[in-house]
Order: sequence, then C-alpha cells, then structure tokens
Amino acid sequence: MTAVDERMTTDATEIFENLEVPEGYKAELLWGDIVMMAGPDWVHNDIIERVADQIPRARWHRKQTQDIAIPQEVSEPQPDLVVLERGAFEGPGRLVPVEAVTLLVEVVSKSSVDRDYGEKRALYAAGGVPLYLIIDPMEAQCVLLSKPSGSGPEADYEVDVATKFGRPVPLEPLGVELDTTEFETLPPVKRHRRP
Repeated sequence: MTAVDERMTTDATEIFENLEVPEGYKAELLWGDIVMMAGPDWVHNDIIERVADQIPRARWHRKQTQDIAIPQEVSEPQPDLVVLERGAFEGPGRLVPVEAVTLLVEVVSKSSVDRDYGEKRALYAAGGVPLYLIIDPMEAQCVLLSKPSGSGPEADYEVDVATKFGRPVPLEPLGVELDTTEFETLPPVKRHRRP
C-alpha cells in the first residue's frame, strides 16, 4: 500500500492543506483545482445514512467526510461515503490512500450533478477505485460503475449499471444488496455533460 506521505506535492496541494474552509462548506482538491461547496441537504444525508446502515460494520469501515488521497491525479476528494475493508487502512491522518478503498458513494445535488457524473467519474476511475456508486435523487436512480481503466481525465469505468429507486443494487464485493425503496427524491435538473 502506498503511504500517504509519499503523495505528489504541488502548489495546489500546499494551498489546499492550509485552506481555512468557512463553516457550513466543504472543500475538495480535484485535478489540481480547489472546489468549495455548501453542505448537503436533508435528503442527501438521509440517503447516505440509509446506505451506511446497510453495509456490515463488522467487516467494513463506512466513513463520511473522509478525504481520499489520489496522488497521481493531484486530487484529494471528499466523497459522501467511503467504504473500505477493516484492516485496509487504520489511520491516523486526514487522507485515506485510494488503494485501500473498495467503494465510493456520491449523492448528486443540483450543484454537483456534472462533477459527480463527469469529473469524479474520471477521477475515481483514474485512481483505480473498484466501485463508484452515484445516487441521483433527481433522476430517482443509482448508477453503479465498476472495472476502472485508464488514467487522467480520460479514465472511465467499463461497466455502468443504472437501477431505478425501489429496485435493489447488488454490491457483490461487499456482500450486500442495497435496498433503495426508502430513498427520497428531489425535483429534476437539466442534464449537461451526463450520459
């Protein structure tokens, strides 16, 4: 496993590490750019809570507000939910090495829709994250991405499976069939760069 201290250091990384984020906001380093966004709403938090509750705690760490180190891509994203097997990484530190991660979850919001379906899809694939689950309350669907390939902004997942809310989402590596029947929805937004 790559040690977090061996990550690439750039001006953006140094600035990001010393950034004072205003209360109620979160910041991420994505492809060398610092992105700041408002905190999530109730529907978002409720969905994340429902997902975390279904992943067995005995075998898996289920962390919110946890930063991930993707050094080769000069990125330190903060996914909505980070799932890694117990023993893959035990800390300490702010950054979990991407190699330790099994599943990343993002819940789409009006302001994050293009970033979650576009930038983060490529970023997580470039980092080799085995499973990336996009939960979209505006489209009432989950998109499970697997088999990452490539590097840089052109990286992508080879398998892309969309499931409507109300149907189960199999998360086979975790031994879980995710129940989506109680996921709440939000009004739809105009699509931009999403497939």
